[in-house]
Amino acid sequence: MQWLTHPIPQPDEHFRLAAIKRQEQLTKPAGSLGELEQLAVQLAALQVTETPCVDKVWISIFAADHGIADTGVSAFPQAVTGEMVKNFVHGGAAISVLAKQYQAHLEIIDIGVASSLAGLDIMHQKIALGTASFLTQPAMTEIQLSQALLAGKDSITRALTDHSQIFIGGEMGIANTSSATAIACALLDMSATKLTGAGTGLDEKGIVHKTKIIQQALDKHKNTNQTPLSVLQNFGGFEIAALTGAYLSAAQQQLPILVDGFICSVAALVATDINPDIKHWLIYAHRSQEQGHQLILNALKATPLLDLNMRLGEGSGAAIAIPLLRTACALHNQMATFAEAQVSEG
Repeated sequence: MQWLTHPIPQPDEHFRLAAIKRQEQLTKPAGSLGELEQLAVQLAALQVTETPCVDKVWISIFAADHGIADTGVSAFPQAVTGEMVKNFVHGGAAISVLAKQYQAHLEIIDIGVASSLAGLDIMHQKIALGTASFLTQPAMTEIQLSQALLAGKDSITRALTDHSQIFIGGEMGIANTSSATAIACALLDMSATKLTGAGTGLDEKGIVHKTKIIQQALDKHKNTNQTPLSVLQNFGGFEIAALTGAYLSAAQQQLPILVDGFICSVAALVATDINPDIKHWLIYAHRSQEQGHQLILNALKATPLLDLNMRLGEGSGAAIAIPLLRTACALHNQMATFAEAQVSEG
């Protein structure tokens, strides 16, 4: 797993300054396009170009099950993971509709779904039939962790082969908010009470139970939570590890990343702990309604683009931000300068 710490390039300072200079020359009051200006400048520096563009979007959805689901921490049965993968393939899920709407390439990766998905037109990289229950043992072995991280890296290889300009990772896995919450608690040294939310729609009693289970697991593993990777191994899941690997590989190969909500932000938190230089390559799409997401964003010093009270997952919040990025690029590239338009400057 040495590849995880390979160097991550810095944004190109020449193109960053050139983009700032161009923004100052466009026919508008300085700074009047707000965050759209900053987005264009950031993308220009990351893509090393005067004309940033996100026409080619790659979306990878990693699906896996969780042993902790057997403790009743989710409002939905584990079978829903596999059923939703089929829904993705048949075009009926939110991310399926959004990918079609924005002409983004969508791939689904079975990285550990408990049910058989043979015959489906997806990437078949099943590591196991779900993780182990982290209430009683580590969610995965070190070998399984390495496999999951590499599956994420593989997705970036495919994205770059397709000449993609930005990467979105998404996830599907019943009980994965429990895994993500446990990871965040361990990395941020916070109690389960502060970070545990409703997930797929638990009532108050369900949240209390979920919080209790996560805190018990945190107490059990507290002596082995020594590194970001050991935390990831202890609490899972395969899809969160794959997202972590994808994010690190994308940044290493200079592919900007649009980060979805709570679970994807936890993967970004793990990746940032492994290699802090990844921070320049992460664009946070939205603030999730899930309790704890704002605390994670605070830890990452991240300001999301949108706040739509979403908590769906699947990469859906990130996909909804695609038009925002495209608009920022179009304005930057196509607006006239004061000189071109023969407009007097203030």
